[in-house]
Amino acid sequence: MQAARLPARRGIFWLIAGFRLYRNNPPLLTAVTLGYLLGMQLPLILLPFIGPFLLPLLLPMLTLVVGNAARMAEREQMRPEGLFAHLRAQRGPLLRLGGIQLAGAIMLLLLIMLVEGGELRELNAQDPQTLAVLGRLLLLATPLLLAFWFAPFLVGWDCVAPVKAVFFSFVAAWRNWRAFLAYTAGLALVAVLAPGLLLILAGSLSPSLLNILFVVVRVLLLFVLAPVLSASVYVSYRDVFHARPGDEALPAGEGDERDEDEAGEGDAAHR
Repeated sequence: MQAARLPARRGIFWLIAGFRLYRNNPPLLTAVTLGYLLGMQLPLILLPFIGPFLLPLLLPMLTLVVGNAARMAEREQMRPEGLFAHLRAQRGPLLRLGGIQLAGAIMLLLLIMLVEGGELRELNAQDPQTLAVLGRLLLLATPLLLAFWFAPFLVGWDCVAPVKAVFFSFVAAWRNWRAFLAYTAGLALVAVLAPGLLLILAGSLSPSLLNILFVVVRVLLLFVLAPVLSASVYVSYRDVFHARPGDEALPAGEGDERDEDEAGEGDAAHR
């Protein structure tokens, strides 16, 4: 499985292209992203004892549905059955990938408990050590996040075996750490720094303005930024694993008919 090595600026491109995909079909990407977020919460709410173990098993399938929505938005298609493409055919491998993700989550939890002295403390914004704790948690979770960043798409669309998909995902992310760093910096700017400065400015002017702006920012983060991020994950997969000559300037939303047969080609080329 070949993963392109991309320059740092491509990380910013992923965010911009994700926004272009969002503009192609805002209702589709917003609805599917909200469904994804709801799907992550339901097992924890309805099945509090087994939900934390069930969720990692389902995450690859949920992620693939979001990816299917992004591909449909890119091709400007609206086929309800397209949302669930490849789920039935790849159900077994996706569940096995979920099992690997569950094992990784358990190992991460044990590692965090070891680093934090054998206990999980509730994070408190008033605690001066909260920032340091969050930094350690992010550092520990990053390898697991990168190992499963591309894996659901590799299993679902390219028919790569689950273990190989996790390996390829991590290696591809490592090869493109500069692009991921730029992507993270751009995300921090858009999702944290800019809204934070805006809220601070509004608070210095008027408490009422602050309350109104706080609601507006939350709505924009949920209904605009979250779908854009979902689409940008798909763009990063396409950019790393299926870039073709001329993709350097290819804006998301232009025809991508070449992907129609990717699953079949991937099955023959990557098994």
